[in-house]
Amino acid sequence: MQSDSIVLPVDPANNSTVVNETFTRYKEAADRTTYIGSGHTPEMRNEMSIYRTFPSRSGNFKGTAKSSLKFTEDKEVAGVDSSITLTAPMILEVSFSLPLGVTAADIKALRQRAIAALDADTFMDGLNIQLMI
Repeated sequence: MQSDSIVLPVDPANNSTVVNETFTRYKEAADRTTYIGSGHTPEMRNEMSIYRTFPSRSGNFKGTAKSSLKFTEDKEVAGVDSSITLTAPMILEVSFSLPLGVTAADIKALRQRAIAALDADTFMDGLNIQLMI
């Protein structure tokens, strides 16, 4: 079981200024745990959820372990009619599908590749802001 409190060293501006964000265990369900961060309310979520799916054997294949991480943070945005403000979620999901038998080093290398992509401002701004693919 993961810790009841998870501290993430976050560099929100990607300028080497790290701020620790703490997420605290909030609710549990089968194969899912939700944590809440600072400022979380039922109307304005600041959540981190983790999920798992156990592998299933198929013939000679040992199966695939699946896990994922999801951040949901509600933000106020202008509506089409700019006199209206709406609340809408920002969502980021990261998922893994790992065949049983890969090494911890293989998994770390894959994770580091994802971190590098997410940390590349030019690449991610083009993708997220301009929807450039």
